[in-house]
Amino acid sequence: MADPNTPRPPLMSLDDALARLLSHAAPLPGADEASTFEADGRVLAQDLVAGLTVPPRDNSAMDGYAVRSADCAAADAVLQVAQRIPAGTVGQPLAAGTAARIFTGAPVPEGADAVVMQEDAEALAAEEGTQGLGRVRIRQVPAAGQHIRRAGEDVQAGSVVLQRGTRLTPQALGLAASIGFARLPLAPRPRVALLSTGDELVMPGDVPPEQMPPGAIYNSNRFFMRALLQRLGCEVQDLGLVPDRLDATLAALSAAAARNDVVITTGGVSVGEEDHVRAAVETLGTLELWSVAMKPGKPFAYGSIARQSSRRDAPSVGTPPVPPRQARGGMDVSTACHVCGLPGNPVSSFMTFMLLVRPFLLALQGAAALAPPSFEMRADFDLPRADRRREFLRVRCNAEGGLDLFPNQSSGVLTSTVWGDGVIDHPAGRTIARGDSVRFIPFAGWLA
Repeated sequence: MADPNTPRPPLMSLDDALARLLSHAAPLPGADEASTFEADGRVLAQDLVAGLTVPPRDNSAMDGYAVRSADCAAADAVLQVAQRIPAGTVGQPLAAGTAARIFTGAPVPEGADAVVMQEDAEALAAEEGTQGLGRVRIRQVPAAGQHIRRAGEDVQAGSVVLQRGTRLTPQALGLAASIGFARLPLAPRPRVALLSTGDELVMPGDVPPEQMPPGAIYNSNRFFMRALLQRLGCEVQDLGLVPDRLDATLAALSAAAARNDVVITTGGVSVGEEDHVRAAVETLGTLELWSVAMKPGKPFAYGSIARQSSRRDAPSVGTPPVPPRQARGGMDVSTACHVCGLPGNPVSSFMTFMLLVRPFLLALQGAAALAPPSFEMRADFDLPRADRRREFLRVRCNAEGGLDLFPNQSSGVLTSTVWGDGVIDHPAGRTIARGDSVRFIPFAGWLA
């Protein structure tokens, strides 16, 4: 236990804390591969280079008629319909004075330089005594090139379509499929052990609300933390609740470090008599305890526990053995297990995860973009009191295009994160007056 008389270190800025944390985030060795269907949220390990042009030929953007614009120089031109071109078929060269019935996605026939959508055309019967597909009246004069998607306007053969380090979205998966990738080269998934400390914690379902003992609370951190990790593409080993005893904390951390790349704890990183995470990590490895100048959240711990390849197969709490990750060349990975200790209050835990742990886990996967998008928006409230820490205020977008402030910004009020659409990144030492421009970070960018 730390000496309570020891002077506390000065608060570290969030930017400095993040920089120090990321300095330890070397990308995980090895490589992975998965079906394009299963790669949502994963990080590309290699550039994806197109092996073909998309679209491969000029094609129609509309259902309608392919024409020569010179044949339709005046409105109400009537042309013979010489052929019908559905998508997936290639038509014949278009003769002067004729049109081709064409459908969306079908290649534009040689000789045609415009497509008239069917709403601007009128189908007519064939002239008496003739055979064929009938005639068409072109009601409006078409411009050359209209409603034609040009070959290669989407993708050029040989171009890099998705860069290494891209975190894959559903749109990116569709783009990869459009150039023929059924499987994708991916960064390894971080193996993350999650554990919570605190004898006051109770799992939902174990005790009904009306029977909760005095001082007990339900463990909410475990639920949102596990979901956040899974959304980041991590393999999660949930170790559940660890009793507030040093021996139990040592055993849980030792077993977790043997099998995982990262251990994340919630609670137990302060200096109280029942906070054993700090002492346990220092016994097993090294630990830095940072007081970060952010609100909510302040205590954050980062450390590492030495791990040899032989320890990767060690048994852990309640789960079967997992084979060691194989690096290129078939060698076992031998490295340290990272430890991130988060505060126990739910909003503090949520915000420190988003601002520190999330970019750290993305960096382990070699992701190019670590920061969420942010926007300048209007504050529709007053905040007359400045804080010495950088604040992350839970807010909601209103119908007038501004931001409303949740009335209770306590670190224990988890309802604020459900009510809100995001947070304002508010610098230390400043107030907010109604109408001020503020920096808004939407939750959607973090949770994607």
